[in-house]
Amino acid sequence: MSRTIKCLTGLNSKSHPSRRLLNEKQQRARFIAPNMLETVHEVAIYIHRFHNLDLFQQGWYQIKITARWEDSSVESCGTPSRVIQYEAPNIISDDIFAVWRINDVDHSFSTQPFNIKYARQDVPLSIMVSFNFSIGKDEGPSWSAVILKFELMYASSLENGHEIQASFDMFPTAVHEFRIPPKALLGLHSYCPVYFDAFHAVLVDLSVHIVFLKSSNSTQEKVPSTTLKEKNISDEYYDGPNHILGQGWSSKAIEIVKSLFVSREMLLEEMKNISKEIGQSIDDLHGADLNLGRFEFVGSSLRSDLSTGNAAISGSKKGVGHLAGMLHNVLEKSDDTVDFGNDVRLYTLSKEEMLDVYFTLGNQLSFLWNTFLKFHRINKIPILEHLHGLWAMDRKAEWSIWMVHSKIEVPHRYLKSGADDSSHHNALGKVVGLKKSSDEPAQSAATRAELHRRSIAQMKINSHSIQDMHIFGDPSRVPVVLIEQHVITNTNSTSTTLDENDASITTTPEFNFVSKFSMGPKRSGRVLRAIIFVHGFQGHHLDLRLVRNQWLLIDPGAECLMSEANEDKTTGDFREMGNRLAREVIAFLRKKMDKLSRFGGCKDIKLSFVGHSIGNIIIRSALTESVMGPFLKHLHTYMSISGPHLGYLYSSNSLFNSGLWLLKKLKGAPCIHQLTSTDDPDLQNTFFYKICKQKTLESFKNIILLSSPQDGYVPYHSARIELCQAASWDQSKKAHIFMEMLNSCLDQIRAPTSQRRVFMRCDVNFDTSSQAKNLNTFIGRAAHIEFLETDIFAKFIMWSFPEYFL
Repeated sequence: MSRTIKCLTGLNSKSHPSRRLLNEKQQRARFIAPNMLETVHEVAIYIHRFHNLDLFQQGWYQIKITARWEDSSVESCGTPSRVIQYEAPNIISDDIFAVWRINDVDHSFSTQPFNIKYARQDVPLSIMVSFNFSIGKDEGPSWSAVILKFELMYASSLENGHEIQASFDMFPTAVHEFRIPPKALLGLHSYCPVYFDAFHAVLVDLSVHIVFLKSSNSTQEKVPSTTLKEKNISDEYYDGPNHILGQGWSSKAIEIVKSLFVSREMLLEEMKNISKEIGQSIDDLHGADLNLGRFEFVGSSLRSDLSTGNAAISGSKKGVGHLAGMLHNVLEKSDDTVDFGNDVRLYTLSKEEMLDVYFTLGNQLSFLWNTFLKFHRINKIPILEHLHGLWAMDRKAEWSIWMVHSKIEVPHRYLKSGADDSSHHNALGKVVGLKKSSDEPAQSAATRAELHRRSIAQMKINSHSIQDMHIFGDPSRVPVVLIEQHVITNTNSTSTTLDENDASITTTPEFNFVSKFSMGPKRSGRVLRAIIFVHGFQGHHLDLRLVRNQWLLIDPGAECLMSEANEDKTTGDFREMGNRLAREVIAFLRKKMDKLSRFGGCKDIKLSFVGHSIGNIIIRSALTESVMGPFLKHLHTYMSISGPHLGYLYSSNSLFNSGLWLLKKLKGAPCIHQLTSTDDPDLQNTFFYKICKQKTLESFKNIILLSSPQDGYVPYHSARIELCQAASWDQSKKAHIFMEMLNSCLDQIRAPTSQRRVFMRCDVNFDTSSQAKNLNTFIGRAAHIEFLETDIFAKFIMWSFPEYFL
């Protein structure tokens, strides 16, 4: 490559044949008007619906959208260029104003305001808005990213709702930004859900479609064949032979043409894929004989009819087909750069030939883009379903940066060694040496996560996908999740450690998108998918609302119960709390089954539980109640968030233990005595020993244990149901009792089953660098509460393994 450049740039003899060739090209060059090669990135956003998951305030809302360059040195922003209202809002006029708005001052687009009155309310919008980013005459395609900003605007309800139409006195309450990488600006078709924040839990279903186009300002002109020197054209547009070598305007022209070619190929391929996936032929659009095959390459040249949609513009006699073939070869290179040694022919084309190629590709792109927009309007729901499916399947790969998969020993029964034995047995009963104190599991997990977090801070994330700035804005601040998976497929009490790439577990099942996007109720018998959320000690029934909202995003048809039976009653006996929860669950299920009886009946039940802290013990206690017996065969997923399944035996947090001792002395709370196994002098008569012996886990199809080494409120080993080092050293009766409790729980997890059972441990490591150093962080309460105040960890886990939550 370097030798070729030296050879061509070093020519100084006027008699040299190559020099004469350059002079001939220079003489043949035509003046290109400044606006001839103007291009534009068009970002089209289709807004399908606004879905209220859990807004706290009723009132008027609307979505405001702006688009800008990420590079602060670029002052220009995207300008709304076209708005298409697909359908008139089919809703009561008092609840929505069919008026969208463009603000010429800040170049923003705002949807029509709509009135939100209740949770899980759908507002269909069905509107397409396009933002244009114009590229000037002296610029190639942008290498800066684009930031899409979505603002949730709010105004309180008025007695006369129409007053808002005149005033539009709305103010922003939440913001969500997305980054479109430079590579994606040449072509992208993606589902892009907007979920604002914990206090504004709404979902805006939308898709983004991007193309790189010839600007409508570009015009083709024929000028006299007078040389540039005779015309005395400014060096701004011509700099002699170097121009041909890619150091001036020709370099920009080649870059523009290449980018148009890439955009055209991507759009053409996506149109074919979407047409195939949704079962609708784009070739027969309104009877038009489009035939996308006419736009495909044959060998190294274009078909003769490439000028479809550009018939009025005559192509050059030579150069178009050859250039197309050379561009095709160039674009196949891994680094997407021009190799002068192989592609010098690109730079020997006359400007007239280059201009013909520019207009040919540009007009084809405009024709294909308008065809796609027309096709999208007719098939908006199938296209959105298709893109949503692709987006859902890509979540695990997209978020794998923060998820670390491990292969560890399968949790078989632990065996206690003799009193004189200074070792303990591993999962298979083989004797292994004790770990050093520095290898405590909690400390090891925290260290491993911190090392991974440091590596994330040094990563250069180069993605073609739209990036959610809630996550990608500061990647090193996002929770890191360490995952251990096991699958039990046993009829003979064996299990297998799952690999993170195991197709049997990573394959995402098909979602029922039709009911989600068409918003039509099912009229036939259906499966009742019920999820029960149980708060922890002195908690509130809405504590787990963020996890619930993520579950509802995955399964909009799920029925959720935020348990209130034990609110303000969590200091009592776990048996009493379990009884109250069981009765609450039975009443909830019966109510939902009666409701389904009006729509074809209930074919089956999938009953799942999610608990936080001691809420998990309340759940297990409820499952021992006789009234729950008929529903045990319907148990589906159990998700424990920092639950003390083995109580507080061998708790290493001395400060927290002192607090528990004080509570026992001052409050006399029965549940604290039960948690610390002091509710009976005989450990075999304590509540936790008995609850571990009862089969409360083996009926679940999926068991997911979430823990955090930063959580000082719940012993790490207790949340994970695993052996702790202190118990392995201890030779007292307490250690034998603890080992029995542990093995009883593991026996339930490994119990024979006719179906597959998945057991998964998830270590969540939060970023604590921004947390103030106070008592909460010192005693570990901050991490315990962080499970309730953030949903990113739940988003990672639930969207990476959606089959467990459907």
